[in-house]
Amino acid sequence: MSGNISNRLLTTAPRVLVVDGSRVVRQLITRVLQAELPGVEVIGCGKGSEAEQLLGEGLFDFITIALRLPDMDGLELARVVRESSSQVYVPIVVVSGDVDDRLHRRALGEDVTDYFDKSLGFQALAEFIRGYVSPAATAEGTVLYVEDSRVVALATRRMMERVGLTVRHVVSVEDALALLEADRMLGWVGADVVLTDVSLKGELTGGDLLDRVRTHFGYGKGRLPVLVMTGDENPANQAALLRSGANDLVEKPVEEKLLLTKLLFQLRVAQHLRELSKEA
Repeated sequence: MSGNISNRLLTTAPRVLVVDGSRVVRQLITRVLQAELPGVEVIGCGKGSEAEQLLGEGLFDFITIALRLPDMDGLELARVVRESSSQVYVPIVVVSGDVDDRLHRRALGEDVTDYFDKSLGFQALAEFIRGYVSPAATAEGTVLYVEDSRVVALATRRMMERVGLTVRHVVSVEDALALLEADRMLGWVGADVVLTDVSLKGELTGGDLLDRVRTHFGYGKGRLPVLVMTGDENPANQAALLRSGANDLVEKPVEEKLLLTKLLFQLRVAQHLRELSKEA
């Protein structure tokens, strides 16, 4: 497995970086996280430049960034994080209570994993972070799984079903698109998350599926998360998949715990956003 994907997210003592210009906010987040996540190491800083220095000194499992920092825009800092090869896949969540047009339009760019509304409270933030760094042993949700190798598909399907997930397996992008179209006609998205290999034997690739999900169907990252499995370690190609709308990547050969951690995180984020939309 490439060194780009940190195995720190699998540790029992997560390391969280909190970047916020307010010292009071940093203290509140730290206090709640330490109470809710035993052994967590929380490192806080108030400026983007301080965060850049910390990023060069060690890996983090999770990073929260305020949208507005004293010396730079939070999205600028997120881009710096992504440009660091050691932090490419760390979840970056914008934590903001600002009534900001970018948040309403979810126009946060491909460098941000998601956003969290401060008005929900720091207790909810702790639960949100725990969903990633300490994922539940079981989960509910439907995965649309696209894999043309029946041997790989059988093993991976069993892996997902063991934690309680419902798996709808198809062997081609064409089949996946037909399924999504039929379900849309019935008023249902068709799945809670898509898991697809990027290289498939049919005419269409996993990248084509990603494009159709985001453009033809118009499902955003929160409505239908897409997790892409790839054996291509080229950072430029990986970045292209993220820019095209992939929520996250998993490098092949797939390591079970890493895949499930990422998959359950995407499910949790999607469920959280659906709950928010119902309340709106």
